Amino acid sequence: MLDAGECAGARKILTELCQDDLRCLDAHAHLGNLLFYESPENAIRHCEVALRIGKLSLLSLLSLGEGFNGLLPWGNIDNRPFPRCMSGYGLCLWRLGRFEEAERVFDRMLWLNPTGNQGARFLIGQVRAREIWEDGPEEG
Repeated sequence: MLDAGECAGARKILTELCQDDLRCLDAHAHLGNLLFYESPENAIRHCEVALRIGKLSLLSLLSLGEGFNGLLPWGNIDNRPFPRCMSGYGLCLWRLGRFEEAERVFDRMLWLNPTGNQGARFLIGQVRAREIWEDGPEEG
């Protein structure tokens, strides 16, 4: 729907997914993406909720001893929602000028997925240099 320009419809579906199951990390990640340019303060809420839920799930895996090795490679499609939320959270922190927190998030992303498929390895230098977020021409 979003690709078709139906932003309101996409937001409605994603919100309903969150209402049906708060644990739907991808719904939070995509809601964060939808809100990122109009309101990073609201976008960060979705990302943060999803991160907290995802961390509880990871802790559960660790305590159950299901072989979690500390990595979340992007190649495993089931791993993708959590890093998506981390990325959104880190970008929101950066956009809001919370550089130290953003740096920690991007560092953690690289630790969990050293190949850095989401671009954290390209962004972390700007965050460490405390460069102010600048919207691109298509973002507004």
